[in-house]
Amino acid sequence: MRNAQMEESEGAAGGRDGGVIAVTRALSLMEAFALGESSLPLAELSRRAGMHKTTALRLARTLALSQYMVQTEDGQWRLGPASGWLGARYQAGFDVNNVVEPALHELVKQTGESASFYVREGAIRSCVARVEGPRSVRHNVRIGERLPLDKGAPGRVILAFTGASGEPYESIRKRGFHISLGEREAEVASAAAPVFGLNWRLLGSMCISGPSSRLTKTKLEKYAKEVIRAANQLSYALAGSKSPATPAALSKWHP
Repeated sequence: MRNAQMEESEGAAGGRDGGVIAVTRALSLMEAFALGESSLPLAELSRRAGMHKTTALRLARTLALSQYMVQTEDGQWRLGPASGWLGARYQAGFDVNNVVEPALHELVKQTGESASFYVREGAIRSCVARVEGPRSVRHNVRIGERLPLDKGAPGRVILAFTGASGEPYESIRKRGFHISLGEREAEVASAAAPVFGLNWRLLGSMCISGPSSRLTKTKLEKYAKEVIRAANQLSYALAGSKSPATPAALSKWHP
């Protein structure tokens, strides 16, 4: 095993192919986790990545500054929320035309309301796909628009299924969806459900929205079933599965 000083010296220079060795090592540290492993001790991380423990610790702490890795209370390391956001942006962007937009079109057909798909971008949510409903009076959102996470059903759902504690997030996780009435805009109502990838990794949230004068709480609770169904089908499409989804309200998701 090479010592940490030698590795640090090599990492300061570029690799033979023009790449930056420190970046390559940081990525190898993140790739050390196998599917289903929630956390690993530093010794095992360094062994799998083939680097000295001191180097692994320095890289892990650097990645933690941007939330790509997180140290648990017992000293072990796990992938951080930024890793999930990166994967969500990749999968959402890669499949927007082929998978996400058709799912939104179907949801508009079933509810008659505009449908959107949001992903998390740090401390906000971003609309990456949108299909307008057929009604002349509707809630307008532009693709690429950045909105708060803590206001509106889509943002609340993202927070709930990325581990936010307390209410309303505990209730949202139990129900599998959320309804918002005038939370972000006084005259706008929405219903949203989570969209997952492999191993229940949250990709984003799917929602319908419209004027609260038309989308009453009773009507939103009725439409919530369609939103959950559409979000479940999209989850399995993005994860590459042919099996019908388990309803989000009955999932085994945990932060």
